[in-house]
Amino acid sequence: MNFLPTGLRRNRPHLSIGIILAGMLLVGPTSSSYGGSQGDPATPDTTSLPSEPIRLFLCGDVMTGRGVDQVLPHPSNPRLHEPSIQDARLYVTLAVAANGPIPQPVDYAYIWGVALEELGRQQPDARIINLETSITTSGDYHLFKGIHYRMHPQNVPCLTAAGIDVCALANNHLLDWGKAGLRETLATLKQAGIQTAGAGHNLEATEAPAVVEVEGKGRILVFSYGTVSSGIPTGWRAGVNKPGVNLLADLSPAAMNRILTQVSAVKRPGDIVVASIHWGHNWGYQIPTRQRDFAHRLINEAGVDIVHGHSSHHVKGIEVYQDKLILYGCGDFITDYEGISGHEEYRAELGIMYFADLNPANGQLVRLVLVPTRIKNFRIQRANREETQWLADMLNREGKELGTSVEEEEALTMMLKWD
Repeated sequence: MNFLPTGLRRNRPHLSIGIILAGMLLVGPTSSSYGGSQGDPATPDTTSLPSEPIRLFLCGDVMTGRGVDQVLPHPSNPRLHEPSIQDARLYVTLAVAANGPIPQPVDYAYIWGVALEELGRQQPDARIINLETSITTSGDYHLFKGIHYRMHPQNVPCLTAAGIDVCALANNHLLDWGKAGLRETLATLKQAGIQTAGAGHNLEATEAPAVVEVEGKGRILVFSYGTVSSGIPTGWRAGVNKPGVNLLADLSPAAMNRILTQVSAVKRPGDIVVASIHWGHNWGYQIPTRQRDFAHRLINEAGVDIVHGHSSHHVKGIEVYQDKLILYGCGDFITDYEGISGHEEYRAELGIMYFADLNPANGQLVRLVLVPTRIKNFRIQRANREETQWLADMLNREGKELGTSVEEEEALTMMLKWD
């Protein structure tokens, strides 16, 4: 994901975006059983398996660099190399002009706002994000990219404040500050006790999953992939002895075989597999046929249980295929885009916290709780009634072709039904 302003408007198809909370609950048509809407007579005996579902927290892109980094306790050198803005502090100025003052410095938990309360209430077994920024003091910026996201390593407590377990890193901003920036990012996250996937010092490391052990429930394997369609330079692909990201040149059968090989090498019975994929363009609700086919094949052939798609600046439609969850685009979650106009029809300031309950026996979706959010003052806030209704209407509209719909229950909650 990229964002490049010209004055107060962007001269490329990128938008200001942000998020906050309000609750939506999605449940399958047979939510009382783990089989979802269609029973599976071949499901193995589960008497020896956990009776409680595994709950995952997923969200859209977390971009703690640039303006957000500037309001944290240890801001980076604000010098930028963008065509329109050369000082990261200007993003703070734009946000303040749009929505009022931001205290400086904020504490590390500030940016998560009411998301921390919701995380405490939902108690997910694993918290997984796409971290779309480098964590480094490196000055070796990528010459041929117009946008460079960087957060100071001493600000990494803003991630531990939310108890993040895994950062997916195969995206188009991880190497904004060169290989030195990549190495420092990996070292900083490791020291903070946060697992990573999708980037590493060599190809083998980028292909390896993050593994979250959930006591009494099993393992969660998180694989991270990026595609060139999301803007990742081909030169960022990791090699046998070359640091980089886990890059898919396309969504071809060869790419699927590569993923199948990676998953089958480590997956054990009872494991939950998440494929976190940075793919596609920033704007538009249409889901390319090749993406949908690839997501289905990930489930049918590669043993994936959740497709966690991101890169779009706005929330996209949801599909449940073979009782497995596919999020084609989760939108943005934390950004510094306030005060910049363009593409307002997508309501990119709105996002969602996704809490997915899965059957530990077969990875099928039991329930999905969506908490609509909005970002203001670089902080996650609850979406109001109108914003929540707008998201519900959009999900219903986009869900028609995908076989999903939402029905409002109470207190800004929604129930998802799937075919």
